[in-house]
Amino acid sequence: MIERNFKLLTVVTESALENELTEVLDRLGASGYTIVNARGRGSRGVRDAGWSTSSNIRVEVICDALMAEKIADYLQEHFYRDYAMVVFVSDVGIMRPEKF
Repeated sequence: MIERNFKLLTVVTESALENELTEVLDRLGASGYTIVNARGRGSRGVRDAGWSTSSNIRVEVICDALMAEKIADYLQEHFYRDYAMVVFVSDVGIMRPEKF
């Protein structure tokens, strides 16, 4: 059975922030996250995964709405001004909701 009361919070940002972001997610109480390399083009130009200094990561967190808002607010307050970062939240249906 699919449980539909969850959010998928997605962060696309500079790979240099990976360690700091994982510490923040742990501190804020996220039950887990997935991180993958990301590449593409946006307002700051083309970003590829070939060079560690110019690469991006995509961080995904499945959580409830309250946690998604808590994380998004923290990232906006502490990172938006100084780093390339996009955060978006989607409704998702998941199986095995006890894992989240």
